Amino acid sequence: MNPPRTRIASIVGLLLAIAMPAFAQPDSVPHIVGRWDLRVQGTDGVYPSWLEVTPSGYRALVGRFVGRVGSARAISRVDYKNGALRFSIPPQWDRDTAELRFEGKLDGEKLSGTITTPDGARQSFTGTRAPGLVRASAPVWGAPVALFNGKDLTGWKTEGGTSHWTVANGVLTSTASGANLVTTATFTDFKLHVEFRYPKNGNSGVYLRGRHEVQIEDSPVRDWPWNVDIGGVYGFLPPNENAAKGPGQWNVYDITLIGRRVTVVLNGRTIIGDQIIPGITGGALDSDEGAPGPILLQGDHLPIEYRNIHLTPAK
Repeated sequence: MNPPRTRIASIVGLLLAIAMPAFAQPDSVPHIVGRWDLRVQGTDGVYPSWLEVTPSGYRALVGRFVGRVGSARAISRVDYKNGALRFSIPPQWDRDTAELRFEGKLDGEKLSGTITTPDGARQSFTGTRAPGLVRASAPVWGAPVALFNGKDLTGWKTEGGTSHWTVANGVLTSTASGANLVTTATFTDFKLHVEFRYPKNGNSGVYLRGRHEVQIEDSPVRDWPWNVDIGGVYGFLPPNENAAKGPGQWNVYDITLIGRRVTVVLNGRTIIGDQIIPGITGGALDSDEGAPGPILLQGDHLPIEYRNIHLTPAK
């Protein structure tokens, strides 16, 4: 007598369950998975940092890390057990050859621990889970505001280093590597218009809310632009093309930032379209991503010129 079809199906299902590994369920994902905004106690004060931990397959954890400067770096393996995590990554722009070592402990929604830098310094850190910044509705835009009056530095302050910023004939110029320029006003969601001119091999950047750098650089034309090329959100989002006019020419950014969603238009061409910025970029002013922030113009690289800077805030 043949067994009923339902019994055969049950036997087959049981055999498949035994033979195949179970897919990870949401409640089996380690609590450390996610994005974390960090505050690190350096030798000269507190600086911001950022960490992302993601699952890779059934058991492994990988991630990305942003230090004081530089771009997001891949973490090939994150070891995590009983609330403790550790990883190491090779140096990026450091002159030392040792790896950066990260050791932390998760307590509820708080992360704390120690970073050992390539030069051997041990720095303590604290971290909180990064906010999603999801907006419930589209913004209602206010009236445009001129951030640069074309005459002087009213509405701006310098940050870090010696200031080499001057104003002449409606142009804001940093003549040498030195201080960055930061608006005294802060903003949440906005549309930003800024015109800029860089020299051959030039390098600067516009930081949105003082935390997310849109790169300005005399970048080569590539088939696949890098996320550190002109128009990219540094280390995170590559532009889909190099739409720059080149050094010695006036270029134009029109950038819209709503929550984490960014659109970058360079010289009339949309090179990043409504993409999510994962976290802060190297050189950020702070890691308080949920708070309003200023516009920062990078002046700590090569000479750079700006003009016609205005912003339309969301109400």
